[in-house]
Amino acid sequence: MLIGLCGGICSGKHTIAEYLIQHQGFQLLELKNKNDPKLADGPEDDLRLQASEFTKTESSQLPQLSFESLDVLLEFATKQWQGLWVTTDISEGAILDRFLLRPFFLLVSVDAPVSLRWKRFSERCRKRQLAPPELEKFVLWNDRNLYEKNKGRAYLIDRAQVRLFNSSSSLEQLYSSLQALNLADDQRLRPHWDQYFMELASLAAQRSNCMKRRAQDVIGAMVEALGCLRACVSMPRKTPYWRLEGIAYERVRYFTATLKIAQVGISEVVYSQGYNMDQESAAILETAGIRLRQFSPPRNGLIYLEGPVDVASQ
Repeated sequence: MLIGLCGGICSGKHTIAEYLIQHQGFQLLELKNKNDPKLADGPEDDLRLQASEFTKTESSQLPQLSFESLDVLLEFATKQWQGLWVTTDISEGAILDRFLLRPFFLLVSVDAPVSLRWKRFSERCRKRQLAPPELEKFVLWNDRNLYEKNKGRAYLIDRAQVRLFNSSSSLEQLYSSLQALNLADDQRLRPHWDQYFMELASLAAQRSNCMKRRAQDVIGAMVEALGCLRACVSMPRKTPYWRLEGIAYERVRYFTATLKIAQVGISEVVYSQGYNMDQESAAILETAGIRLRQFSPPRNGLIYLEGPVDVASQ
């Protein structure tokens, strides 16, 4: 697994990288020739901006590997894809596109309130005996960092597979949240079958013309131990390539679809949202000996790192 961390100034991406390295066995991958966009207006500003990142002394204390180019880094990570790697050197869309081609790559964005990030930034400046910027100055830097055309981090953050909101008040609290979250879970790289088929059903539902709610269903089946999908709930029993021990994945169940499911020999129905015919449909399925199970999707959107995390909802 290779985790890429991106985010705004003092959002906490380097702190999360340090946690992964020290507590979950990851190793840092770095580019020697970084091409980060310049946000400072002058030499003093540049020094203060550097205070928000790892210095050479700090980063050298962490296990790391440095590479001359992105091609070399990706070649190494691909050959060692079963290892645990982390990088913060994703600064533009072209670089991210290269990383996203790898099936073992997970992009994680990190954000935090701008006022909190300014406080973190100011504290790091003081530790290095540098004058911290005023809040207004920091906000201008932040806007450029996120939204400057062709350079802003917002483009990267928008494409993140996992989005963290780091409002933790202490390092111990952050580490506790990260431990419960377990970013190293390789299931984040590949959705399980329930999630896979339900996402297909949700996509198909975008073509629905129902005036009350969008709905659609798909059927997943296994043919000779190989994954196979046939997206037609009314496919006749005589179709030669069907194995009827399949699973019907529905976004919203309808009565007529329930009858068809019972007729063709489906063994299990997994649904996402209920409907007003649920009791009658459930009775038909029970009579036909078909198992009915509601799908609990993993939580999307922002994950707050500020206290105990509900792992079951991730």
